[in-house]
Amino acid sequence: MSLERDPKTGWLTTGHEWNGLTELNTPLPRLVSLFLALAVLFSVGCWVLMPAWPVGTTYTKGLLGLDDRTELTESVKQATTDRTTWTDQIATRSFAEIEAEPRVMTAVRQTGPVLFGDNCAACHGRDAKGGKGFPDLRTTSWLWGGSPEAIAETIRVGINSAHPESRNSQMPAFGRDQILQRTDIENVVAYVLSLSDPKEKPVVGNAEAGKAVFTANCVVCHGSEAKGTADVGAPNLTDSFWMYGGDGTSIYNTVWGGRQGHMPTWESRLSPVDRKILALYLVDLGKLRP
Repeated sequence: MSLERDPKTGWLTTGHEWNGLTELNTPLPRLVSLFLALAVLFSVGCWVLMPAWPVGTTYTKGLLGLDDRTELTESVKQATTDRTTWTDQIATRSFAEIEAEPRVMTAVRQTGPVLFGDNCAACHGRDAKGGKGFPDLRTTSWLWGGSPEAIAETIRVGINSAHPESRNSQMPAFGRDQILQRTDIENVVAYVLSLSDPKEKPVVGNAEAGKAVFTANCVVCHGSEAKGTADVGAPNLTDSFWMYGGDGTSIYNTVWGGRQGHMPTWESRLSPVDRKILALYLVDLGKLRP
């Protein structure tokens, strides 16, 4: 350390100089020293009170005996216990009984969105509105039935899936496989358009002639009134809900090339309780739809 003193302040210098500026050997400010002392005391206190130092295969437990791992384990155990109180009710009660129980339905509304987001949103969208090829699940138009029992079964076995009990359906390719002539397809498209939107005027085709084509080829699946048949997953053609598009071109493409949707089976990936929650959530979601 330099013994040279600064002539103006009287402080000793450190002996360091930069461009004519000499560094003074001034003491640390008292406030900084106080904070440093408090920090040291706080650290020592934490070492004494909290788990801190490794000792061989264990560690110092601290006077407070705190253990984050134990607390987390207990928290998870308590959450599991709390969940069991209402999941047991879902597992043992019928859908109607669950829907009549406000407290259980509150749990369904809280758990359902998470289950849906993790397993269904990739195809049906986070808001369950679906998209081209994937149905809007907020509507009352369900291919295989919209009761909670029917929805739960669809979730379990899937549609055209690998499950041995899968729901299976396929619309033939009437044009590609030469089942119908082009004129007949245009006519039946005009007829279907008249059912779902009577104000829509088809660009081509004759609706009256299309009715005869429909009766001969489509009634077996869609029904005589074209309202669909849940037993075979045939959609209602008289409403405004279309999975592949309800305009003339989209309907023509559907009739010409056929459709075969796919939904995986969730039996091995979701528990019976989770499938039941999802079914209840979707039914409830439809009721809340504006």
